[in-house]
Amino acid sequence: MKITEYIEQADKCLFSFEILPPLKGQSIQHLMEGISPLMEFNPPFVDVTYHREEFIYKKHPNGLLEKVSTKKRPGTVGICAAIMHRFHVEAVPHLLCGGFTREETENALIDLNFIGVQNVLALRGDAPKTESKFTPEDNGHHYSKDLVKQIVDMNHGKYLHEETEVGFHTNFCVGVAGYPEKHFEAPNMKFDLKHLKAKVDAGAEYIVTQMFFDNKKFFDFVDKVRELGITVPIIPGLKPITTLSQLTNLPRTFFLDLPDDLLDELEKCKSNQDVKEVGIEWSIHQSKELIERGTPCLHYYTMSKADATYRIAKALF
Repeated sequence: MKITEYIEQADKCLFSFEILPPLKGQSIQHLMEGISPLMEFNPPFVDVTYHREEFIYKKHPNGLLEKVSTKKRPGTVGICAAIMHRFHVEAVPHLLCGGFTREETENALIDLNFIGVQNVLALRGDAPKTESKFTPEDNGHHYSKDLVKQIVDMNHGKYLHEETEVGFHTNFCVGVAGYPEKHFEAPNMKFDLKHLKAKVDAGAEYIVTQMFFDNKKFFDFVDKVRELGITVPIIPGLKPITTLSQLTNLPRTFFLDLPDDLLDELEKCKSNQDVKEVGIEWSIHQSKELIERGTPCLHYYTMSKADATYRIAKALF
C-alpha cells in the first residue's frame, strides 16, 4: 500500500520512523529487537536508509597506499524484506543518486519491486567525506528530480534500453526530502523551494522534511510550499536530542538552529541523561503542536535507538 493511501485513509495522525542498517559484520537481530517495541504504535511504514560506498586508503608494508572501496552499512534491500516479513509493515528504502549509475538504479528498483516494496524515498545524497562536493557517478544522476523521473518512467513501463521495454510497469510511490531551514547548498530558501517543486513536478507524491526543532520554521515552510502550488502531503521529520555532543553535532551536520528556549534548558544539563529528558519533553511538545495543526504523519529519526522515540510515541499515540 502506498504512503499517500495510508494518509488519505487515516482518521488521525500517523506514526512512522527511520532506521539505519547495521554496521558491516553486525547481526540484524539487535536491530529487530530494538525496533520491535515501536510496533505497538502501528506504524504504517518504516524508512531504511541507504549508505553509499566510501573510500579508505590501506597502507602496504612497502609504504604504498591502496585506495579501497568500502560500505559501512550494506543491506538496505535485505532489511526491507526482513521488516516486511516480520512486522507486516511497509518498508521504504532510500535511493541515492550518489554511488549509483542509472543502470544500477534500475536494477535496484527491479529487486525492490520483486520483494513487494511499493514506496521509495529518492535522495541526491551527500558527497563522500573525502570529497568537497557532490559528484555523480558516470551515467548517474546529478539531481534527485532526475532520479524521481527514472522511477516514474519505470512506473510507466519505460526502461533505460529499448530491449528491456517489455511493458512491465512498477508501481512505486515516490517521496522526496524537504528542508524547513533550506538545504545547506542552496543560496536561499526561494532557490531551494524551486528545486523542491521540480521534484514534485517530476512525479514525487509526498515530502519528508529534514529534522527541525522550531515548529514555526516548519509551519512557515509549509506555507511557502503551498504558495507554490505544491499540494502533496508534507511529513515532518523529528528527532529528540539525547546527548550533550548533539548540541554542536546536529547543527553542524544538518545545518539547523536550536531554539533559544530549548538551548537554555539544555545548557543547564549536567549529564547525557539530563539532556535526554529535556530532548524527549521538547519532542513531545513539538509533536503535540504538530498534531493539533493537522499534520498527517509524524516521522522520527531513531538512529536505530528506539527508547527515546518509544517514550515520545507512548505520550502521543
